[in-house]
Amino acid sequence: ICIMEKQVFESSEERTFQYQDSLPSLPVPPLDESLSKYLDAVKPFLNQEEYQRTEDIVKKFENGIGKELHQKLLERAKTRRNWLEDWWLNVAYLDTRISTQIHYNIGGPAPYIEHYWPPKEGTQIERACVNIWYTLKYWDLLRAEKVAVERSGNAVLDMSQFQKLFCTCKIPGITRDSLVSYFKTEAEGECPSHLIVLCRGRVFAFDAIHEGNMVTPPEIFRQLTYIKKRCHSEPDGPGLSALTSNERTKWAELRDYLIDLDPKNLTLLEKIQRSLFVVCLDDASPHATPENYSELTKAGLAGDPTVRWGDKSYSSIFFSNGTCGAFCDHSPFDAMALISMLSYLEKKIIENEGKWKGSDKVRDIPWPEELVFTVDQKIINEIGQTKELYYKKVSDLHLVQYAFTSFGKALIKKKKLHPDTFVQLALQLAYYKCHGRPGCCYETAMTRRFYHGRTETVRSCTMEAVEWCKSMMDSSDNAYEQLQLMHNAFAKHNKIRKDCENGKGFDRHLLGLLLIAQEQGLPVPELYMDNAFTASGGGGNFVLSTSLTGYTRFSGCAVPMVNHGYGFFYSIRDDRITASCCSWKSCPENDAEVLCRTVFQCFEDMLKLTVTAQL
Repeated sequence: ICIMEKQVFESSEERTFQYQDSLPSLPVPPLDESLSKYLDAVKPFLNQEEYQRTEDIVKKFENGIGKELHQKLLERAKTRRNWLEDWWLNVAYLDTRISTQIHYNIGGPAPYIEHYWPPKEGTQIERACVNIWYTLKYWDLLRAEKVAVERSGNAVLDMSQFQKLFCTCKIPGITRDSLVSYFKTEAEGECPSHLIVLCRGRVFAFDAIHEGNMVTPPEIFRQLTYIKKRCHSEPDGPGLSALTSNERTKWAELRDYLIDLDPKNLTLLEKIQRSLFVVCLDDASPHATPENYSELTKAGLAGDPTVRWGDKSYSSIFFSNGTCGAFCDHSPFDAMALISMLSYLEKKIIENEGKWKGSDKVRDIPWPEELVFTVDQKIINEIGQTKELYYKKVSDLHLVQYAFTSFGKALIKKKKLHPDTFVQLALQLAYYKCHGRPGCCYETAMTRRFYHGRTETVRSCTMEAVEWCKSMMDSSDNAYEQLQLMHNAFAKHNKIRKDCENGKGFDRHLLGLLLIAQEQGLPVPELYMDNAFTASGGGGNFVLSTSLTGYTRFSGCAVPMVNHGYGFFYSIRDDRITASCCSWKSCPENDAEVLCRTVFQCFEDMLKLTVTAQL
């Protein structure tokens, strides 16, 4: 991923969204190039005979049905600035029927424990109000279009995902969900300005603007204290928000049932949908140190479902011991938009030493209102069953997040190696060591150079990477040979990443061709039924699901894509690499802890190789 290493948050000259209309359209790559890249990518998973068969299938596709589908895709691209956009939203996110809160949402820990906010009981509300205040300031900057336009080199990047950080929510549907966003810039008009607070199974709302001015931290403190006191002295609420963790069709049916039960319920649901974001006051006190975030990350990603609204684009979680986390629906944006906002928050928290240094004056603002849903015994029972299913699933998740502290970006760059590729190849080697075979791997590349661009797949498991892994496992190979093979693997990976960022990847192209076939009511082409397609990760079958979360202190996690897979997400700083790794306990041959520790060992081995080979 290309990420701005020097972050500028506020801009006076440029407007945040001013270049949206001049961004290039998402290109459709030439068919022969995409198919040749695909053949290259499946090689590590096939023997000679299987490869021959796949090559024949690909040739047949290229000269037959593939050619027709490609023409139709080019036609579609003529009338759209992004031919993939609505397809991707539906196929990757909204059509999914399993629990998206568990399987698709992204979550992560806040790194404030490393400076001004170490874990400390009794600090939950005071830290929350400072954090919320800076989040509101960011919302204000975004409304005024003063958030700096991001660039990769000289190329302007698409900023449209930032519009969905606030006032955005997914609504469950019987066969397909929908995404609604009520955010508006100042130029566009009025924007909702209330917050939702979840605490002990209850739902509250209060406005962030009073008489034209934003509420200050002391005023937010008053509101949150009122909510917390009430929740801690009165019985728990029904925990209705747990229903968002359900399988999607089930949640859609229950939502309809709630609305039929009492039309007032619809008004309350809409109030949640329209809100800026959700504040989660969580009673847990997850352990966290700068070297071990495991418990905090798991609590953020898979914590108490009665204090999460899984469909909201952004939830800010505040734990009882003053640690914080973020939890997001993945459909409206990718992690980098969120990380840009969180980096702004962190910068402000550091500048002000974690405190509020303004006026203590508290205006006479209206108290928070409680959103009391009309529920019956059926809903109460459903909430109970949903929670049971949820806890059963998340208890199967094995998640660790550790910091590798021997070195980081500074030393890797000094060795003239790309830091992201360094981690990806270490992961390939670690998987090979743990499982004795290549692991098909999905790494996110960013296509934001194009209008509404989101992601493309970098397939990290290349023939070059596998050759190098084999050599590293073979004690008879000398260090010089191993280093040469490592450099080949680096070069290959860097080229693939660059291609992907420039709209020359092949995974989204192949998806487009398949969707054209489906829309035309044609049979699924043989290419997609071939074992090579699935074995190499196609159709959402990647064993390693990975992403760089940037060169900041922020990191996050999502669960593995497949039952026998891993999620591996990492951030790279000058002096350390933080990695979170997860797997399912129900798959006994996978162990997130072992893989993560092996990756760290591979970092050392790779560095040693650059030294030994030069002797």
